[in-house]
Amino acid sequence: MSKIDGVMSYYAELLNAELNKAIIADNNDYGILAEAMKYSTIDGGKRIRPILLLEFYKLFGGKSAEAVKFATALEMIHSYSLVHDDLPCMDNDDFRRGKPSCHKAYGENIAVLTGDALLTSAFEYASSVTDISPERVIKAINILASAAGINGMVGGQVLDILSINLDTAEGLKKMYALKTGALLKSAAMIGCVLAGGDEKIEHCQRYADALGLAFQIVDDMLDVIGDESKLGKPVGSDEKNDKLTFVSIFGMEKAKQTVIDLTVDAKNCIDEIGGNGEFLKDFADYLASRTF
Repeated sequence: MSKIDGVMSYYAELLNAELNKAIIADNNDYGILAEAMKYSTIDGGKRIRPILLLEFYKLFGGKSAEAVKFATALEMIHSYSLVHDDLPCMDNDDFRRGKPSCHKAYGENIAVLTGDALLTSAFEYASSVTDISPERVIKAINILASAAGINGMVGGQVLDILSINLDTAEGLKKMYALKTGALLKSAAMIGCVLAGGDEKIEHCQRYADALGLAFQIVDDMLDVIGDESKLGKPVGSDEKNDKLTFVSIFGMEKAKQTVIDLTVDAKNCIDEIGGNGEFLKDFADYLASRTF
């Protein structure tokens, strides 16, 4: 196991344990909802967003245990978005993270409520942080809410559904920046803010902007050349749904070079921040070169 795989495995175990604490039904009559929430969050995904939050928190002098509730909340919001994305009225995907999507396992009605519960529980959990100053917690919650809402992830999803200006490079990049990039950027910003590193927040934003676009372009590439057994979801869904992507507009070679350039930009931002940011630079390389 590589060093980065070891760190990611550590964070995965940390997040799984915390998700188990966060997701509890007070009454067995609706315990199926907690079961569906755990099904959709635990033992799945790379935990990219919470990893970014905790690593930026460490970069500015924080101890990860203090911010883990926020990292958990961020993962819950990301997971809710996937549950809703997979619904028949959205992307209509039957598999997620190598197993049936939430709506295939529990039905569409429970899947909708699972997403709703994950979103609201996320803010309940984030607001329960007590070992970081209230001022920083409030600012971080505001960043999280903005990234998840109409001017962030949800707004980006609308641009995607309605195909608004997605036939242009700028329109596509805007949709990616909102739908995928907003939560990634919020992770870096929240880690920075919670640790009191506000004076460097612009560098964190630039790192995450570059990382987020590179991440989405790699996703576009994997939808064409990825291994379905490794990805844990069908490939070719973009073409099936007639979706324009970075690859379909610019071609595979341009996509590869753009990912390389964006990764360099992200790593340069870490150099500008200073401190021990080697993991964040390695993480950018890891995400750029991933095959699933």
